[in-house]
Amino acid sequence: MNIKSLTLAMLITTTVAASAQADDFQYAGERFADLQMLRYQVHGFDQLSLRQKTLVYYLSEAALCGRDILWDQNGRYNLRIRKMLETIYTDYTGDRTSADFRAFEVYLKRVWFSNGIHHHYGSEKFQPGFSEQFLRNALINIDATHKLSFNTDELFPVIFDPTVMPKRTNQADGQDLILTSAANYYGQGVTQAEAEAFYQAQKDAYPNPEQPIMFGMNSRLVKAGGQLTERVWRSGGLYGAAIDRIIYWLQKAQTVAETDAQAAVIGKLIEFYRTGDLNTFDDYTILWVNDTQGMVDFVNGFTESYGDPLGLKASWEGFANFKDLEATRRTEKLSAEAQWFEDNSPVDPRFKKSNCRGITAKVIVAATLGGDLYPSTAIGINLPNSNWVRAQHGSKSVTIGNLTDAYNKAAHGNGFLEEFVIDEPTRENINKYGDLCDDLHTDLHECLGHGSGQLLPGVDPDSLKAYGSTIEEARADLFGLYYVADDKLLQMGLTPDAEAYKSQYYEYMMNGLMTQLVRIQPGATIEEAHMRNRAMIAHWVLDHAIISIRPPMPEDGTRIMGQPLPPPPIVELVKENGKTYVRINDYPRLRDLFGQLLAEVQRIKSEGDFKAARDLVETYGVNVDPQLHAEVLERYKALDLAPYKGFINPEYVVTRDKEGNITDISVKYDEAYDHQMLRYSRDYKTLPLVND
Repeated sequence: MNIKSLTLAMLITTTVAASAQADDFQYAGERFADLQMLRYQVHGFDQLSLRQKTLVYYLSEAALCGRDILWDQNGRYNLRIRKMLETIYTDYTGDRTSADFRAFEVYLKRVWFSNGIHHHYGSEKFQPGFSEQFLRNALINIDATHKLSFNTDELFPVIFDPTVMPKRTNQADGQDLILTSAANYYGQGVTQAEAEAFYQAQKDAYPNPEQPIMFGMNSRLVKAGGQLTERVWRSGGLYGAAIDRIIYWLQKAQTVAETDAQAAVIGKLIEFYRTGDLNTFDDYTILWVNDTQGMVDFVNGFTESYGDPLGLKASWEGFANFKDLEATRRTEKLSAEAQWFEDNSPVDPRFKKSNCRGITAKVIVAATLGGDLYPSTAIGINLPNSNWVRAQHGSKSVTIGNLTDAYNKAAHGNGFLEEFVIDEPTRENINKYGDLCDDLHTDLHECLGHGSGQLLPGVDPDSLKAYGSTIEEARADLFGLYYVADDKLLQMGLTPDAEAYKSQYYEYMMNGLMTQLVRIQPGATIEEAHMRNRAMIAHWVLDHAIISIRPPMPEDGTRIMGQPLPPPPIVELVKENGKTYVRINDYPRLRDLFGQLLAEVQRIKSEGDFKAARDLVETYGVNVDPQLHAEVLERYKALDLAPYKGFINPEYVVTRDKEGNITDISVKYDEAYDHQMLRYSRDYKTLPLVND
């Protein structure tokens, strides 16, 4: 099960500016392909104590040391391809202004961005803009025989043949999702049926079904001697060299922990990394959830399962952060009222929690992003992912304030709203309230949405299988949509007036029905879980938006005098001047529809109704209208905007005295994207190029 919100519901509308400046800080940087690099400020770092700064620095190093793990998880050839491409990039002596070399540069930067050769979001394999012959000549130019320790010939079909490993994570219904996915979570020849049966047998044999571990979370499932076995990611096991480096920095962080509780959290994580024991991992998450007193916090480990087509195995990520005290007051108000929101939810009472335990929320400042959170990242996170830990011990929710700020600063005045929003009053509402309601929706999604509801006794947390991530993200999104319009937020002082929520409703429907399609190639269907979630919600609502049947017209075409016209649909797609727009005719009734769908999605989750999940997602969240898609792509292309954003990390400069003790740490923001990528490959190279 996935709980992290990779979902930037309004990402297309709020992150598309080519450049922006605020307070002399340059947020937007290099742009290439469909990507725009941004920078984020670590607001308030200079106000931390030296001990806190040092803790952030050590946790930041730990967040970067698992980089190679993610590259290998994303594909078994990625580390070799990265090494080959980077060697050409640094050592090539041919014409670096040629069209082939420039296309090669773009390809390498895309591979860097995606931590592999498949698109970070759409999952399709990149098609190089340079020829195979150019790459072969480039290898001769750099004398690859002496500079590379592996045979490069086997990499050519992986890079150039579109039929070889075409999708990192395939979600197409009816196919073997393991055999058709390039992700490296399963060994050669392991089938979907075999993997599902293997883990079902583990679940059936587990002695404590009320507190199940997250089976298979930190291992590769392989065949050895014809038998299925797990290669566990731990010290001394698979990925052990990287994990030992992570442990080194975690040990240093433990020495400067703010509290004994925080030191215990770090110590338990180290124990898990050394043993690979998933019961120890649950012990760690319980300690982590209950550690709420310090300023500094982190995520480090095998966390989210979006990359695994079966939604079982977790990608590695690292994240160092500290609390934004002022902004956290907003999320604390919400978490303090968690039981009220649960009790007043429109879902069946059987699926509600009678006691919302341990729900904490805060706004944080990102200090360093690593692994699956870098360079493309979430703006909100809710952990842990274990259902029973959440039910008995609670969860932590964060909204990453400085990343949201960077997105917003880089977005204003880019022409997007003028192109896709139906009229000036709606645009004015979005300009006035959009940023505020985006933050509130993220808070509600993370803090309360993921923490709401419960499974019925005996329901397997993995019963929704490949549809679990989409259903979970839809559940949290719908919870946020339903409550962002509630008078409760007005009473709490979180929204300024009763008109504010309309900005979120319009943006969400526009994104789900139209503008997120800029991320889809012509002729493709939607496969990424968050995009499926948004499309599913928006199209279900559109399908249920007609609130009465228009009476038939007389045969002569005239209408009977005095017969009233029926009300228009709650929401509709309309054409004006040859362009398609979303029109919302009844915002309160739109909220009712969100509530109805929330009730159904929660039922599906609570009962583990796989068939209903499959029907809902496949009916409303997968297919794309080709004519509307072509129109959206054409209109978006005319704006000359990049649909995806990612971040360049800041650098931390450590000052030491003659004895080697840290006396200060400062932040630099001027590192170029390619320099950072090459530095990371040099300084955080932890794994052999082949990890079979």
